[in-house]
Formats: sequence, C-alpha cells, structure tokens
Amino acid sequence: MNTFGRNFRVSIFGESHGVQIGVMIDGCPAGIELSEADLLSDIGRRRAGGIGTTPRIEADEPHIVSGVYKGKTTGAPIVILCTNTNTKSGDYANLWAHPRPSHADFTGKCKFNAHNDPRGGGHFSGRITWGMVVAGVVAKKMLRLRSATDAPLHISAKIDEVGGSTAIRETVEKAVAEKNSIGGIVSCTCTNVPVGLGEPFFDSVESMISHIIFAIPAIKAIEFGAGFSAAAMTGSEHNDRIIDANGKTATNNAGGIVGGITNGNDITFRVAVKPTASIGLEQNTYNFEKQEIAPLVIEGRHDACIALRVPVIVEAAAAIALADLLV
Repeated sequence: MNTFGRNFRVSIFGESHGVQIGVMIDGCPAGIELSEADLLSDIGRRRAGGIGTTPRIEADEPHIVSGVYKGKTTGAPIVILCTNTNTKSGDYANLWAHPRPSHADFTGKCKFNAHNDPRGGGHFSGRITWGMVVAGVVAKKMLRLRSATDAPLHISAKIDEVGGSTAIRETVEKAVAEKNSIGGIVSCTCTNVPVGLGEPFFDSVESMISHIIFAIPAIKAIEFGAGFSAAAMTGSEHNDRIIDANGKTATNNAGGIVGGITNGNDITFRVAVKPTASIGLEQNTYNFEKQEIAPLVIEGRHDACIALRVPVIVEAAAAIALADLLV
C-alpha cells in the first residue's frame, strides 16, 4: 500500500494540497549521523523552478520529529515532515466531474468511492515523492557505511533524453511554448555494489528495484543492462565474460545482476517517464456531470517535463531497495 520494504521500511503519507506530507523510516540502525541539513541537497535537486517545471515553488523544509537524538539515529522509527505552503486548490474544482485524461482523477475517485482528496492530485501527486527522496538520503548513508567493498556504494542518475531528443533545453522550451508536455528517459548507475545482494525469484534485485521505481508517478517502463535490445542479441553477444577473480566482466549486458543477485559489477538501468497528463491544450474528454464529451481546459501549475525532476527520485528509490536488501 503506502509502505515499501521488509527490513528497511519506508512509509509515505500526505496529499498534494494537504497540511503536510512526510515519511516514516523504520529499520535504520542506530548511530548514523543525520540532520535536517543533510537532506537539503537532494530535496533541492527535486524542487521545481527551472524551465519546464511547475511554477509551484514550495519551501520543502524538512522537520525531523522522531528517531534522531543529538544528531544521530536512535534505532527508533524516523519521522520527517514537510508543511505545504503554496497551494491553489480552486484550480482543481472542475476536475471532479471532468477528470483529466491519463491522470488518476477518475481511477482514484472510483477506487475510494469519491472520498479521496482530489486537490492537486491528492495522494497520487508527484509531490508525495518528497518523502521518497528524504528516505533515499537515509538509505544512501546506510549504504555508504555498510557496503562490504573498499569503496562506498554510490548511486547516480541523469537525464538521457526528453521528448525523444538529447537536445534537452530546446525540446523542453518547445513543449512549453506549445502548452504541451513531453516525457523522457532517465538512466541510473550504482557503483561499488557488493556481490551477493538479492534473492532468486521474488526478491531479485531487479524485482525490488522495479517495485519501488514503479511507485514513482509517471514511470512506465524499466530495463536493466542491455534491456530490450537483449531480445535481438545472440548468447555469444549478450554473455558477459568474467575476466578476473572478483567477477569483473568484459561487458555488462546483465546490468550487474545475474540470477537476481548482484555480481559486483555496476548495476545499470533506465526508466521511461511519460508526458505529464496536465497540459495547457484544450482536450475533448468525457464530462461525468454533463454526461457527454466536452472540451476540458486544465488550470493550475504543472510540469511540462516531469522527467527533469526524476533523477534524484530514481536514485532514492534504488538506494531504498538496496538498503532493504543489505540490512
């Protein structure tokens, strides 16, 4: 539901226009240095403000309310809160009867019998990923301290392309000018990964990472290593030959995972981010109040390319999954 993990458990809560959003982290060992200042860098990477991102700018200030004492984790559940300060709920009043295409307005209303909070997308909003990013900071600290390799485990994600183009700024500017939205591809690399993380089948590393990656709104696909291109390769092309006693391979088509278990090479994967559902163009879609197809003009503040803000969330998701496997 709203919790991920077995040993390192992350629960996110709140709504886009509610009083607060936040996260509870359980399973973090005692004695890890943690302060609100530690959270600010990754929170800042997720924040809007650049071209193609929503004009809604939140302070995003984190407040640690439990699980930390004298600057170190206590071993008790960590709760971190953030107050919403910049909401315009009236922009969403018409969407109850006239839901946005390809958005959770319709499915959320059906699932929760119209008791869900629809403002700004409610609990379905990408705003809630703030909690994932915060939990990711804690997970990254755990991974750096507890990885079995000489060098600390490091996770880095970046934008590869948006709207099918590597000319990122120009493509985003075009989408903004056209009052439209575009998707993108984000790649992630995890280096210095210990051998042996993961379990066969249901708790394979691919399974765990994919599970939490798809909790990020707008993610529609994921591939590890060679991914979909592996289907067109022969075994001799795809096989990663082992070239030393540590298990290093000449190629990394497996993306650092074999049999669901890390092999010591970099974990590499890419995710596809769909175009934001909320666009400025008029769309003809069903109005449940009028019981007819009618033009919809979406108000509010939205990202023309949500993929621009996804890399740090992808890093956090990967870190949470690996921390759960490593604990």
